[in-house]
This record gives sequence, C-alpha cells and structure tokens, in this order.
Amino acid sequence: MSNKAHFQQRTLIFSVFSVIKLAIPLILSLSLLSSCGKKEQGQLARDQATRDGILLFGNSGEPPSIDPHLNTSLNGSRITSALVEGLIAYHPTDDNLPEPGVAESWEDIDSTIWTFHLRKNARWSNGDPVTAQDFVYSYRRMLTPELGAKYAQLLHIIKNAREYNEGTLKDFGRVGVKALDDYTLELTLAGPTPHLLNLIKHPTWSPVHPATIEAYGGIAKPDSNWTRESYVGNGPYQLKNWVINKTIEVEKNPFYWDAEKVSINEIHFLPIDDVATEDQVFNSGRLHYQNTVPPDMIPIYRKENDPYLRMEPWIATYFYKLNTTEPALSDKRVRQALSLAINRKAIVKRVTKGDQNIALSITPDGIQGYYPPKLDGFNPNKARELLAAAGYPNGKGLPKLTILFNTSEQHKQIAEAIQQMWLNVLGVESDLENQVWKTFIDTQHNLDYQISRSGWIGDYVFPDTFLAMFRSGDGNNNTGWSNARYDELINGAITEPSAEKRLAMLHEAESILMEDQPIIPLYHYNRIYRIDPAVKGWYPKITDNRNYKYISLQEVK
Repeated sequence: MSNKAHFQQRTLIFSVFSVIKLAIPLILSLSLLSSCGKKEQGQLARDQATRDGILLFGNSGEPPSIDPHLNTSLNGSRITSALVEGLIAYHPTDDNLPEPGVAESWEDIDSTIWTFHLRKNARWSNGDPVTAQDFVYSYRRMLTPELGAKYAQLLHIIKNAREYNEGTLKDFGRVGVKALDDYTLELTLAGPTPHLLNLIKHPTWSPVHPATIEAYGGIAKPDSNWTRESYVGNGPYQLKNWVINKTIEVEKNPFYWDAEKVSINEIHFLPIDDVATEDQVFNSGRLHYQNTVPPDMIPIYRKENDPYLRMEPWIATYFYKLNTTEPALSDKRVRQALSLAINRKAIVKRVTKGDQNIALSITPDGIQGYYPPKLDGFNPNKARELLAAAGYPNGKGLPKLTILFNTSEQHKQIAEAIQQMWLNVLGVESDLENQVWKTFIDTQHNLDYQISRSGWIGDYVFPDTFLAMFRSGDGNNNTGWSNARYDELINGAITEPSAEKRLAMLHEAESILMEDQPIIPLYHYNRIYRIDPAVKGWYPKITDNRNYKYISLQEVK
C-alpha cells in the first residue's frame, strides 16, 4: 500500500472512531477492513474522474433551488454560478476585482448611471443570443412582488426598484433599467454606488431565459419547474442530470462565449449533508473537494500535516436567529441574557476546533475602513440580572425554548453546548430539534421556530452584505424584528455618496441591531475544507466564490 493510501487509511480510522465511539473491537476491525477495500476502489473512482475531467464536488446537502432568482442557500449558489453568468463574473483570485462576464466593457457617470456593453457572441445554452432585453426582463422578474424573491432587496439600489418591488409603483418603465439597444444595458441607480461591480457578481443579478420562464408559467410564478425540465442558462456549464439527494451534474456549455477556456468537462455536485460521511467519502477517494471537515478531525489532520487540508480566512459569521414574535423572546432583555450566558471561547476551543474568532458582532473584522460595534462577551452575572429584570429570575416562568438546526453533527454539538450553558447560568431549559435542509429553510421563512441556527457568508467585501438582510420585510430577515431607524440608516447608506458617511451610517445601524439582539453572533468562520491536489486554479478567496472556467484537473504523478 502506498504512503498516500496508508495515510488515508489511518485518517479514515480516526474518522470511524469519532463517529462510532462505543463500537466493540471486533466490529470496528471488520468495519475498517471493509472500509479499506472500499477506499481502494473509491480511489480509482477519483483518479478516473480526474482523467475524464470530472470534478467530484461535496456540496453539503440538496439545494432548495437552482433558480438564480429564488435560491438563498450557499449550496445552491455554487451550482447557479456554473449555470448562469451576469454582467460581471467572479475573478479567479481577487474578490475586489471585476471579471468581465456578459459585459465586455462598461462606463459610469458619477457612479450613478452605468452603461454596460454586452458581448455579441454571448449565447444561451440553447443557442439563443443573450441580449440587453434579457437583463431587463430578468430584473423585472426579480423585482416582481408576486415572485417573492428573497434577495430582491439587492436590486433596490436601482432607481425606483424598491417601490416597484413593494408594489407602490406599478410601471416598470420608471425603474432605472433600460435596453438602449440589443447589446447595451443602462442602469440608473438611486444614488452613487462606486462598488456596484462587486455587488452585481451575485447570481441574483444574473439573467434568466425569458422564453423558458414564460413557457413554464410566466414571470411571477415562484414554483415553476423549468429548473428541472428545461434549464436554459448562459454560464460555462449546462445542466446534464439531477437526481434528488444523489447528484446534480453539469457539463460544458458548447454555446458559452468563452467555451475554449473551460477546462473541466463536468462537475458533479454531491449533496452530502453529514460531515462525518463526507469525510469518509473523501478519504475513500470519491471526492476531489470536501466542503466541511468534522471538528474532531481538524486537530488530527493538522497534526498529521494532511496535504489536503486548507484553512483560510472567510468573510462569514455563524449566529443564532431569535424569533421576536414569540412571547418568550419578545423582550430584548431575555435575548440579551441568552447572549451573555454563552461562553463563545469555550465553543470555538472545544467544539468547532478550527481557530475561529468569537463573534461579538454580525460583521466580521477585516473590512477596510469599518470597525463593527461589539457586544459584551460572556457575563453570567449580568445575564442573570437581565433575565430577572424581564420577570424570569433563575429562569422561573420562562417557557422551555427550542433550538432548531439543520441536520449536522457540528450544529448539534454547538446546540448541546449552548443548551447546557443556558441551563447552568440562567436556569433556562431548552430542547433541540433538527430538520433536513429544505424543511429547515422553509421553517425559518415561515417563522415557525423559536431559536434557529444560521450562518451568513458575505456576498461581497462590504458591511452591508451582513446588515441589509435585517431590514423590515427583507426576505432573509426571518426574525420578526423591525426597527424604523435601522431601515432608514441601511437604505440611506445605499445611496450615500460619501464613503466615510456611508460607513458611519452602517456602524450606527449595526449598533441598533446589537442592542436589540434579534440575533446572537457566535463566531466568525474560517474556511476549513479539503481538496485533492489534482484540482488546479483553486485559490484562497475571502468570499470563497469560484469561477469554474478557471479551474482544471491535472493528474498528480
């Protein structure tokens, strides 16, 4: 057995120990022998996939949607990024640089009126040309109130877009989106937005194929089945095969304008929501990319100098949402007490184990020019005082709470730790509830929960990517919380021409959010994953957004 195979066998043994802690020696031995055989067979699968130009991609779970205008999940956006392309694409190495997408050039007047010149060779995956009118249609769809797009607020920087999206303006012709001709698109914004090129990289700014949308129920139909039956995109890849809870496979799009640059023939997005299982699948040689590393394995892989392990900065935050419409959580003193009773340092040291920084703000440090306001950290005495002041001394009278999380061993371990902290510090009892990803997302959107695990990865490197979603009525708020001054500050910051004033307004808004605490920030992520060295062109990026046409597979000799 080669050194590489021997190393993989040893790490697999550690993984099995972390999952089956009480297994008797005989069963464990038989399991390891069986796993070794599967590993060798699986290794051939990854090697063969490399030779065939097929990237095997662990994608954490079945995405609720791959409609770029309706998807709200990270695992969905990884797929839509392969299938559709906006005016500006993700740069292969630098999150702050614009990479020309459908737009080959652009200019602006005072960062307010932007003109984009589209490529005349841009095509949909059925061969139709991609036109400026397609973008006008797509932005109208995104803003149509009946569609209910959760990310529609990202387009509110366009003049009159918010009014149209909220239904107070009926004439889309007054919204600042205009096709000057087939290949020239003009966007008129509500105010100067110098960072627009970073904003419009997000898949929600990507076009959809108008004829396909119309054939499947029209612009306002949120439950259209076009994504399964006739996915027409304009990205470097096209949908090949979708088997629920098994695989979503994409293949090269022959009509893509830059098809010659696309190296990988296919990407197979594999929905593995259990991190221990994903770890074993990677160790068995059936993945090039492992999305999540089990916390118990991180120190082992680090000690072993695992050649696959990557630990990189990430603009992302793990937090708990609190449903403020629930009577037990309607008093901010209760919410503040729950936050103060959490020992975040213990969680990152004993549970997550990945050198994460504790979070005392929703916005991570490291955004140039912005210094987020900070919550008080672990303070049991103050926590007890606040809970008593709210009428629940030592937790008496407070109904038992329920912590909701999507199925994951790590989410469960974090919830168990917090459950014990609340009991020990406050006398507050809580139950745990896990749900599969799609059900979990629906439960949050319907406000059918009390406390819910959540996470947010910045779509671009600016604080409003973390703050805008907590505006009243935002499709990603899901807390029931509303604050008029907060809304005023966030909306005003969008159009504020002064960079210094814009950041000051966002700071004031975040101070309000941290005071009212409809959320409890827990820690700021590190990007911890494993990747096979056969994958080339995969660089550290603070947003972790990938432009797949720059990635290739090369056998390692």
